Order: sequence, then structure tokens, then C-alpha cells
Amino acid sequence: MDAFYASVEQRDRPELKGLPLVVGGDGARGVVAAASYEARAYGIHSAMSVAEARRRCNDVICIRPRMSHYQAVSRTLFNVFREFTPVVEGLSLDEAFLDITASIALFGSTETLAQRIKQRVREESGLAASVGVGPNKLVAKIASDLDKPDGLCILLGDRIQVTLDPLPAGRIGGIGPRTVERLAAHGINTIYELRTAPDQVLGQVFGRYARRMRERASGIDDRSVCVDRPDQSISAEETFAYDTADPDQLRQQLGNLCDKVARRLQNKSLQGAVVTIKVRQQDFRTFSRQRHVSPPLGEAAPLLRVAGELLDTWLDENPGVRLRLLGVGVSELSEAKQLNLFNQGGEGRDLDRTLSTIRQRFGEQAVARGRLRDRD
Repeated sequence: MDAFYASVEQRDRPELKGLPLVVGGDGARGVVAAASYEARAYGIHSAMSVAEARRRCNDVICIRPRMSHYQAVSRTLFNVFREFTPVVEGLSLDEAFLDITASIALFGSTETLAQRIKQRVREESGLAASVGVGPNKLVAKIASDLDKPDGLCILLGDRIQVTLDPLPAGRIGGIGPRTVERLAAHGINTIYELRTAPDQVLGQVFGRYARRMRERASGIDDRSVCVDRPDQSISAEETFAYDTADPDQLRQQLGNLCDKVARRLQNKSLQGAVVTIKVRQQDFRTFSRQRHVSPPLGEAAPLLRVAGELLDTWLDENPGVRLRLLGVGVSELSEAKQLNLFNQGGEGRDLDRTLSTIRQRFGEQAVARGRLRDRD
């Protein structure tokens, strides 16, 4: 989808159409989650601070995100996708891979099918979608980004390499800014230069993945579209309005984050065997600490206990350091098992459900856990 959150807001509020708009936090530390194409004309993009967005465009409008609303729109989109094929792999709320191999014959041609998908998305959601078609996930993903907004790009046969070769090497998934810099140091800036680079050079940059990256640069990708892509981790984080070194404030925020993670775990009937905390200092240096737990956990109370111990240890090792962000995550996920009669976790689950019900009815700030006790 094109600038999904911003497009939903402009659809719902026609007076915002044609105006520079960002969806994100409106506090001093607010971050842009999505920018309309009118805002992008000023160089505004996602992950930029809202303060910087306002410096670039005095007239930019900032709207706080409505995640539950975007999730509802996303369900509509995915229902449309499944009208054309049951083989749908979701990447995010607004992006998915569709394997249409078995559906093309029903529509006569690939282009007709792609156009029909775009039409149905607009009919059901009122939004524009950019569609990329290719023989594999790599090419389809690149194609979907080449003709935004409201685009349709089909890369098949000889068109694949002709189109890919002049593109920046960073267009290939897995090649981030640091790798782009390393490639540039070897004179490799385009996909063509990556595809034709000496083995020795690619080995220095990618190590044992050198061959795979050459294949990617040649438009080769053997990954299949996975209908049920399991969650790898579930996490939550918060950027503070002001840097803080106050242990009580940090533990209070940690409790709120653990509640969010536990709620997401329980909504998906999952539990996790690894707990991780993430801290970002005021100088933007970021650290993490993690611990394996047995048995796996999925409730807020045990999650808060482990995460609290990890945070306390980090604070002891870094006394007085001011933080701008705190996060909690759970990984090594598995299906949550039913409690037996002798398990002592039932009360925790009941409390989690009660808190979740209150928040759904009265809002996220309606109720909070008490602070973690002082360690003394």
C-alpha cells in the first residue's frame, strides 16, 4: 500500500487530501510512522523525528496513529488478497506476497489479474495500492516500489535484468546502509556492479553469503510464499518525552511494556523462552540484555519479574546513565500450553485478562500496575 497510515487518515478526512501529513507521536520525541506523498516532497520520511519534519515543513500536519483502526483496514485488504489466491504471506499490516500462479488462467493474463487486485482494493478500502509482479519474491518486491504511488510494474523475462542492473545495490533486501558503504568502498554501487563483482570482493563483504547475494543481484530467489509465517518475536518499546535516569520511572514504564507484550502473546496463544530488554541512552547508543527462561512464559507478572531483574542489573552496571528509550521483547516463541490443576499461573492470567478488558473499554491509560518494589 502507498503511505498506508497517512492514506487512511486522508481517506477518512477529505480535508487533509493534498496536504503534507505525517502520522506519529506529537511529543518532543515523536517519530514519523508514515508520511503522505505531499510531505515526502519536503524530504520527510518514516523514522524521522516529528520535530525534524516540522523543521522541513512548517505546515506539516501531525496526527497520532490509530493502530486498531489501521488493523481493521488491514483485515479488509487481506480479505481482498484472498479473493484471488489462498497463498498470501503477510509482511506487515499493508504489505503481502501473493502467489498467483494458479490464478492467472482464470483472468487471462498476469496484467489483467494485477489490475483486478488494484481495483478490488480500491472498491473495498478506498485506497490505492502499488502492485509489483515478478517470478519470485525478490523481483516482485522491487517491482512494487518502482512505480509508486498507485503503480503497477511487471518484471518478467528479459525485463528483469534490464530493470534491476541500474538500480542501487541497496534495493536488494538484506543490504543496509553500512553494507552499502562497504560495497561503495570497493566501487560497487549498482546491482549490475554487484552481479559482476569478483568473488574475492563479495567474499570480503558478505562472507559465506556471497554466492546468495550474487544470485539476488541476478534476480534469483528460491524462497516460497509462506501462508503461515510464524512470529519470531513479540516486543514493545517506548521513547520517553525526556531522558531519564530515575529507576522508579523506568520500572514503572517497564511494567507497562510487559503488560503490552503479555497481551499480544495471549492474543496469539503464544509463550516465549527468551526475554530481552532494550535500552537506548541519550547519546543514541543502544544495548540489550536477555535471559533464557524455563518453562516459557506468556503472562505479565513473570515477564515483569525477569525483565525487571535484567533492567536492575543494567542500571547497576551503568549508574546515573540517562535513557531515552526502553523496550521489552520475548522470542523463541511456541504455542502456549494449557495450565494444569497444579499450575500457579492462573491468577496472573486472570489479572492480565481483567486489565486488558478495562483498557479495551476505557483506553490504554485507564489502569496500570503498581511500581516494582525497591530492591532494598
